[in-house]
This record gives sequence, C-alpha cells and structure tokens, in this order.
Amino acid sequence: MRVLVTGSAGFIGHALSRRLLSEGHNVTGFDAFSDYYDVDLKRARHAELAAFPDFEPVEARLETPGALLDTVARFRPEIVVHLAAQAGVRYSIENPGAYVDANIVGTANLLEAVRTHPVRHLLLASTSSAYGGGATSPFREIDRAVTPVSFYAATKLATEAMAHSYAHLFGVPTTALRFFTVYGPWGRPDMALFLFTRKILAGQPIEVFSGGTAERDFTYIDDLVEGLMRLMNCVPPKPGESAPIGAADTLSPVAPYRLVNIGGGRPVRLGRMIDVLEEALGRPAERIPLPLPPGDVTATRASTGLLQALIGAVPETSIETGIPAFVRWYRDFYQTDVDPLAEPSR
Repeated sequence: MRVLVTGSAGFIGHALSRRLLSEGHNVTGFDAFSDYYDVDLKRARHAELAAFPDFEPVEARLETPGALLDTVARFRPEIVVHLAAQAGVRYSIENPGAYVDANIVGTANLLEAVRTHPVRHLLLASTSSAYGGGATSPFREIDRAVTPVSFYAATKLATEAMAHSYAHLFGVPTTALRFFTVYGPWGRPDMALFLFTRKILAGQPIEVFSGGTAERDFTYIDDLVEGLMRLMNCVPPKPGESAPIGAADTLSPVAPYRLVNIGGGRPVRLGRMIDVLEEALGRPAERIPLPLPPGDVTATRASTGLLQALIGAVPETSIETGIPAFVRWYRDFYQTDVDPLAEPSR
C-alpha cells in the first residue's frame, strides 16, 4: 500500500510507520517537528525510518496553505492516517491557539486534500478525553460526548465532526479513533511514564495527581499499532451498502464514517503504575500527592466491543510487560548508566 502518515516523527506515527515499512509498504511521513517537546527525539525517530528505502519524509506544518494538498497530490496515497496534532490536556490551557492551528485548521487542510484527491480510507486520531466529564464507564462510542473538560478535547471533538461532514458531503471513507493513554518505547516526554522515569533516575520527587487514585486505560504502543493495521482494511461502507455489525456499531446512517475506541478496557490506578515503574527501575520514588489538575478526568476505560467485532482483537499487553519494555528502551536511548539526564546518544 501507499500510506501517508501525518505526525510520523511523533510517538504513534513513528511506530506505525516503522511497522508499515517493515512489511514492505510505501510511506510518506509528514511532520513539522514542532518544539512542544524534545525535537532531537523526533529527529531520532525519523532517522530510524529513513533507513527504509520506501520512506519519504516531508517536513511541513499542517496549517501551511497547500502543504498537505501538494503532498497528497504528489504521493497519491491509498490510505491516510492522520496522527499529527497539538497534543496535551494541560498545555491547551496555556496555549489554545496552537490547538486551533494544528488540530482544527490543520485537519481542515487535510480533509480538503483527500476530497480533492480521493483515498480508499482516512483514519483520523482522536482521544479518550473526548468523552469528557460525567462519562459512564466503560466509555462507549455510541454515547454522546458533549461535555469536554479541556480545550484539547474540544478541538478533537471538532475534528471528528468535521471529518463526518466530509464523509457525508464528499464520500470520504473515514474511521475516527479514540486512543486511550498510549505508552511504550519511544514515548512522549510530556506523559507521566516518561516524566516519572526521568525524575526517579535523577533522584527527584514526582508529583502524583489525585494521590495516585486516578485510573487510566493504558494501551501499549504495539497493541495500538496492531489495531491500526487491522482497521485500515475495515473501510466504512456507504449508507445502505451494509448494515451495522451490532448494537455497538457507530456506522453513520448518512456517511461512510465510523468512530472506534482503541483501548483494552482494563484501567489501572496511577499508584499501581508507579509501583511497577519502581520495580522496573530498581529504585523507589519520592511521591508528592497533588490534586487532579483542571482538564483531567478521574478515570478512563474503553468499551472494547466494537473494536473486537471489527478486527477480532483488543489490546492485551499488561503494564507489567509494557513498562519494563519502556524502561529498557529509555536506559538504552539515554545511556542512563552514565548520566540520567544526558542528551540522547547519536
């Protein structure tokens, strides 16, 4: 296949691109290398992808007029996986403009590109944060999500709605995907597992929101990628061509559009995650309990019935397996035996 991956230097985009390339597919990776977090880490991810002859990098911003349109016109992908976005719940309080630019304007540009140059399937990344405040556990795709508690979540809900309108108006086959707390090797430095690992190795205390009682449905990166690979072939049919596959199906009655969770449905308390991390690192953490910050929710848990029905699998890797794998990668990449806060080795 010819696959365009936006956000290819990001955590998920890199992992998906590497899997595609290792299986012989052609990948164009589109990324702006924004400085929201360590650009060197993003460069290192792309450098790994560049070792594959079928990888073509494009460095550009989503919101730059014509950048996505030109890339799609030249590469003519069969599949587009739109992962590029301004991420982070708390940063959206500080800099909402970055989320409007990347998430809303950038996604609008992508939708125009695939309208002009049709693709077989558009997969669009969203977030479990879209379920918002007061959501009933487990979070079901068929439940209404109209109470976002962060601006980040609000922009992701907007992109889902925008994509549905293009699916209806222009017949763009689209699957929107709500990811649940993805972690693993090559992860994002702004996320708890990465932050905690760095601070514990440096002998610094860690800030534990909600005293460790908050729960997250942790999804290991390889499980997420496997789900994406399988969902690429689950193209939503046009209205009237096929019936929903069950009561949990979100297939739109007016568009080739579907919304799907990717999560394991087994939430873990933050305190338990830290216990496992301490064991993997071989040293204890000094924990400073703090209240849950604005924009965060107390718990997430995916309903997995639709994902199971579509691809016959759900994420199963436990944190007891996934966290040690992350720690091994972290120690190797950052050479922590020399200096826990050293720059990555080249």
